[in-house]
Amino acid sequence: MTSTTPPPLQGPSSKEKKYDRQLRLWAANGQKALEDAHVLLINSGSGVVGVETLKNLILPGIGRFTIIDTPRVTEADLGLNFFLDHASLGQRRAQRTCELLQELNPDVNGRFFEQSTEQLSDIDSFIHDYSLVLLISPVPPDFLEIVSTAAAEHHIPLIYIHSIGYYSHFSVSLPSSFPIVETHPDPTSTTDLRLLNPWPELLSFVHTKTKDLKTQSDHDHGHIPYVVLLLHYLQQWKTDHEGKAPETYKEKTEFREHVRSGARTENAEGGEENYDEAVGAVLKSLNPSSLSSSVRDVLDAEETNNLTAEVCHPSSNPHFEPLLTCLESPNFWLIASALKYFFTTHAALPLPGSLPDMKAQSSDYIELQNIYKRKARKDLADIVEHVRAIEDRLGRKNPVDEKEIEAFCKGAAFVKVVRGRPLRNASDSHWTLFGNNAKSIYQHLLDPTSLMPLYFAFLAHDHCTSSTVAPLHDNDEPPPIDETSLLSHSTQLLTRLCTELDKDLDEETKQNPEISEMRERLNNHIRELARANRAELHNISALTGGMVAQEAIKIITKQYVPVDNVCVFDGVRSGVGVFRV
Repeated sequence: MTSTTPPPLQGPSSKEKKYDRQLRLWAANGQKALEDAHVLLINSGSGVVGVETLKNLILPGIGRFTIIDTPRVTEADLGLNFFLDHASLGQRRAQRTCELLQELNPDVNGRFFEQSTEQLSDIDSFIHDYSLVLLISPVPPDFLEIVSTAAAEHHIPLIYIHSIGYYSHFSVSLPSSFPIVETHPDPTSTTDLRLLNPWPELLSFVHTKTKDLKTQSDHDHGHIPYVVLLLHYLQQWKTDHEGKAPETYKEKTEFREHVRSGARTENAEGGEENYDEAVGAVLKSLNPSSLSSSVRDVLDAEETNNLTAEVCHPSSNPHFEPLLTCLESPNFWLIASALKYFFTTHAALPLPGSLPDMKAQSSDYIELQNIYKRKARKDLADIVEHVRAIEDRLGRKNPVDEKEIEAFCKGAAFVKVVRGRPLRNASDSHWTLFGNNAKSIYQHLLDPTSLMPLYFAFLAHDHCTSSTVAPLHDNDEPPPIDETSLLSHSTQLLTRLCTELDKDLDEETKQNPEISEMRERLNNHIRELARANRAELHNISALTGGMVAQEAIKIITKQYVPVDNVCVFDGVRSGVGVFRV
């Protein structure tokens, strides 16, 4: 008699072992997006925060990075940048940081260039080679304008970063339309049991499991899935209430007690866990289908309702000559259009098909799970059919991958489009028009807990340094920051904001003590920036680099929702503020 040795089980690959923990966060498709990414770092100043950001992108495995930096390594660099050693003294900083960063992850390819801002004036011709641009302050305002305009025209995300003393800031400039399917909402909010709109197969299963409810054994009675219990008692409720489900909080409370009354308490356990689960799920599960504001924005978007074979995007910066980039409608908008048709037809989004854990016999749970999965597959088939019809109408040659449509359907209740905004440049009055956000910004400034004054301090700092910033090819120290000039520029910004709101800053200061308190908070931030005099602290830059890298990963993988669009960090008080400006 011979025995057959079973084949060895296929274990995780070396890459899966290496990136195991992060794969649990953004899965294989997110990792592939990272490995396909090419990040450009335009470094300046001390350059520590830029290197720290790259470090946190290299470790999880971005595919490639490019460093543009010009200074030679000085004694000051050795005291600030942990990635440089004494052997680096006098060498090209871009080269040394590139070499030492690559040691962190051999799978990542890096390169460097020594180019000044003047040499980068043609960045528009090559920026499309990159997935993301990191721009480190200080830079001349005209160069900031060139980079931000080129990034906007080519739909390349841009992050502009400061790290000065105990303070840091970064602004995220995304393309005018940045869709996100995998937003990773709280798992407790993703359950869609469709209790108020059950389909025939589900109702048939409920009837089978509850037709002899009163005569079932304690074991069987205590293992009926809570979804089945809720639907059973919901049918009873509707019979006594003219076919209506409980709507108000009072009615749901009454229904909850009705469900609770069906539990058996004279058994060995003194109660039933499945009934406890059913009672706990009443308030969160008996809600009518509705669209979140983010999903409504997607379905009502112009891109959803005006699909064409080619869609032309105007420049996202209204202060420059309008340029048109004509592209085929992205897959996201085709699926969104099909989703809108589905919602209009069925008054509900496609069923995700997932089922939470619950007390039940394995066979019953599996059968219930399969019922939900079959309904989800049917909804997916409807969406796919409509996507194919749209493709035929538009004459598209490359069909949307069905896996992409499936991922969209699973997360349909939480898809989101972030509308990117250009960076603000305090040296150009056109860029500092606050527009529709003026009122919100003003309210943030008056809030004593808000860090909006720190953001204004950074805007003033950019304005003040615009004429004194050291060129990227120069190792000479720029002149010190003048506190008086910083205070003057911050007052100009406040005056401009008040003017947009038809307010007079001096009169508001006299009449409203909150204005005086806000200006004092702003002045305190100004004084701290002046005291730091552009110097970086490595611990603050390391923390900021981690924060920026986290947002960069969200942008590259198109998973989770990135900061929209400004984040400031106060290391003195350990505070973080996020604003849309």
